Amino acid sequence: MTDSPRGTPPPAAGDDDPLARFATVDGDDGEGKKERSFWRELPILILVALVLSFLLQTFVARVYLIPSESMEPTLHGCPGCTGDRIVVEKIGYRFSDPRPGDVVVFRGPDSWSHDLVSTRSDNVVVRGLQEVGSYVGLVAPDENDLVKRVIATGGQTVECCDDEGRILVDGQPIDEPYVQMDFPFVPGEMTCETDLKSPRCFGPVTVPDDNLWMMGDNRSNSADSRYHVNDEYQGTIPVDNVIGKARWIVLPPSRMGSVPAPEIQN
Repeated sequence: MTDSPRGTPPPAAGDDDPLARFATVDGDDGEGKKERSFWRELPILILVALVLSFLLQTFVARVYLIPSESMEPTLHGCPGCTGDRIVVEKIGYRFSDPRPGDVVVFRGPDSWSHDLVSTRSDNVVVRGLQEVGSYVGLVAPDENDLVKRVIATGGQTVECCDDEGRILVDGQPIDEPYVQMDFPFVPGEMTCETDLKSPRCFGPVTVPDDNLWMMGDNRSNSADSRYHVNDEYQGTIPVDNVIGKARWIVLPPSRMGSVPAPEIQN
């Protein structure tokens, strides 16, 4: 039985009330812990994001900017226009080799890299940051990465041209609907047999095993395998130099879509 009159409220919590004191301390401490926990976890979250970015871009896919017009009109990189950004998928070629018709990104052999200018700073610290940024996909790699189309693979013989100006693979003409810009070829006036030869003409070249013959879709403005026939690979590139297959255009929005790669029939 209580001594307090019925209906009388309990004493108000004041400064001397231990429950009130604990309630106040607990509330403030909870907010402080949450704030401190966020700032402690933020560096970990950033590190995890960077590691995931590195793993994805190293083993799965990477975005590349098209800087030149060698693949026009399939991939835009023309002067004055917005260069396409493409997603290059890296997994498929771990289980199969590139096939004729594929658009691939590859590291140019040494003979393709004479005009390569390093994008790295002369400052040691800045260069180190650039290298770290490259590993996580924030900075472009400092290497001669190129994009072209596979025309012939190891063991095939490629040359140009037949009587209609078409490329021959193993003696058979191939259909190339993606080529819209090429050197002139005029039957009877400018062919591979006339005194004034067509600039289309090259070969024949037999592609070494495990190598690829690469050409740009913009045939009149592409320094591709035709321009390197005197190097150690006869203008071809090793399959091991292939980084991945160009799958999608992701920017600009007006150009979004898949990269056409029709199988070359001969």
